Amino acid sequence: MPDQSITPPESPFSVRAISERIGSIIDSLSEVWIEGELSEINVRPGSPTIFMRLRDTSADMSISVRCYKNVFDSIAPLEQNARVVIRSKPTWWTKNGSLSFNISEIRQVGVGELMARLEALKNLLAEEGLFDLDRKKPLPFLPTVVGLICGRNSDAGKDVVENAKRRWPAVQFEIREVAVANAAAVSEVSAALSELEANPKVDVIIITRGGGSFEDLLPFSDESLLRLVADCQTPIVSAIGHEKDSPLLDLVADWRASTPTDAGKRVVPDMDEELSRISNLADRANRYLANRIDFEISKITGYMNRQIMREPITIVTNRLEIISGLSARSFRSMSGALAIAKEEISGLRTQVRTLSPQATLDRGYSVVQKSNGQVVRKANEIKSGEKLRLRLAQGEVGAITE
Repeated sequence: MPDQSITPPESPFSVRAISERIGSIIDSLSEVWIEGELSEINVRPGSPTIFMRLRDTSADMSISVRCYKNVFDSIAPLEQNARVVIRSKPTWWTKNGSLSFNISEIRQVGVGELMARLEALKNLLAEEGLFDLDRKKPLPFLPTVVGLICGRNSDAGKDVVENAKRRWPAVQFEIREVAVANAAAVSEVSAALSELEANPKVDVIIITRGGGSFEDLLPFSDESLLRLVADCQTPIVSAIGHEKDSPLLDLVADWRASTPTDAGKRVVPDMDEELSRISNLADRANRYLANRIDFEISKITGYMNRQIMREPITIVTNRLEIISGLSARSFRSMSGALAIAKEEISGLRTQVRTLSPQATLDRGYSVVQKSNGQVVRKANEIKSGEKLRLRLAQGEVGAITE
């Protein structure tokens, strides 16, 4: 269904009419406070109006602003790249279709206020854990490619490359030269960082610039850049300024280098040191193997010098002597045991013979038995004419009683 608010093509607005409509909308807006950085200051001789551009420090965009000379002079001197807060009302120029902002008041943002803002941002990021040590990624031992973000034709970038190649000549760099000292620094550094982060060959990224004033280093404490660094999966090295300089990037990055020179030394190992270490390890391995071989040879020599190795029959003769001794001991033990057993058997035989009925019979006694084998012990147990059997010492005889 077509939008009823759109005029039909048969009745279009003229350029003047549409410009006037835009102007009426903008003229209805009230004054606002805007913060930014003065990227241009155009003072025309004899003109009561000063034209400037106000740039956003975290994005590559700006707006046109103007003010009367007396407003500008009230806080003079103002220099390019000064950070200011303006009270302004948007104005639409109907004739040429341009938008401008008329400044009624300018306030320069002082260092104290900026430091207070940075301290508040620092506390916020600390509470979110962006400075925690456990989220920092270790630097690779030997990166395939080192990403480098530096100023255009800057000494800091040259120091990084020179010191890294001095330590490891084969190291490769992906260099992105960007603005690092003006209002475009945040957007250009962020774009370069995103590009290097997307490159799978880049193993570590260095963000560097030389020293500067507090205001010069402010882009490296920008919240949008810091959060981008925190989200990177590639280890980030911060090498901003000198030891005394401390932008918030140092706290968010995975490694903080005190200087660009230090960054070049941190990202790659020293080839001479590594070769020396390898040589030392090889010497230690050779000494260990040589000592182990000597030790084993000495053990083998000791074994070979033993009598049993010189006269192997010795082990047989030694065992034979042991076996002979054990055999003799067994024979003596068995002989003794047999002699004792014989004595015991002889004693038992004597006892048996002494107690045997045969011995009694040998002394002249006899055993009287009835025909049924019953032993007669009393005379009244037999009858006259009963057959008896007499068992003598030798043999038996029959008898009839009277």
